[in-house]
Amino acid sequence: MNVTSQYVYLVNPLKVFVERKQPYTGATVVKRPEIFLEPKARALKVMELLEKEHADAKIALHYSNPLELLVSTILSAQSTDEQINKITKSLFKKYRTTEDYANADLEELEQDIKSSGFYHNKAKNIKNCCKMLVEKHNGRVPKTMAELIELPGVARKTANIVLFNAYGIIAGVAVDTHVRRLAQRLGLTENEDPAKIELDLMNLVPKDKWMRITDLLIFHGRRVCIAKKPRCDVCVLNKICPSAFTFD
Repeated sequence: MNVTSQYVYLVNPLKVFVERKQPYTGATVVKRPEIFLEPKARALKVMELLEKEHADAKIALHYSNPLELLVSTILSAQSTDEQINKITKSLFKKYRTTEDYANADLEELEQDIKSSGFYHNKAKNIKNCCKMLVEKHNGRVPKTMAELIELPGVARKTANIVLFNAYGIIAGVAVDTHVRRLAQRLGLTENEDPAKIELDLMNLVPKDKWMRITDLLIFHGRRVCIAKKPRCDVCVLNKICPSAFTFD
C-alpha cells in the first residue's frame, strides 16, 4: 500500500497504528515513531535506554528504617520528595517509634507536617496507621502486601515502595504520577486506574525489573518527560515513543 501521509492515528497504542490520509474523529494524532516496537519490546528498550541515561535513579526519600520510609511515603503524596525530606529531618527526631506516632496529639502532628500539603488527612492516616501497627504487628512494619494495604493511608504504591526499599521484596510496580504519565505517553498502557496500569507494566517487564522501571520512569519524568512541556528534543526515547513531538 502506497501511503504518503506523514502522520498516523493511534487508535490503540497497545495494538495497532492505523494510517489515514484524512482526519479521523476520535483518534489521537501522533507522529510515527522512527522505530516501531511491540509494547513488550518497547518496554524493555525503554528500560535499556533509561538505564544509560539515569544510572543514578533510586528512591529520593531519606529514611533509616522501615517505619521512617512508611511515614515518608505517606507524606510524599501530592508533594515533592525534597519537601518531605525537609520535614522528616526534624520529624524523625521527635517521633522515633510507632508508639510515638500512635500516641501523638493530632493537632500537634498536623503542625509538624503542615508544609507537606493535605496535612489533616496525612496526620490522621499516620496516627491511625501506627495505632494499627502497635495493635496488630507489635509496632513493626509488616513485610507482606496484604498486611500493608490494610493500614490507613497505605495503598499499593506505598506498599510496593516500602516492601522493596525496606525489605528487598518485589511485589509489583509503584505507580505514582510520573509512572502513570510516562506509561501512557509511551503506549505501555491505555488505562487511567493505577492498579490497572501496574498490572499492564507487570505484564510487560520481568518481575526482577518491576521496581527498577518505577525508579527509571520517575527520574525521567522529573528530568525530561515533564507534565506540561516534555523535552522531546533531548529525550533518549524520542525515536520509539508514540507521543514524541506531539506537545505544543
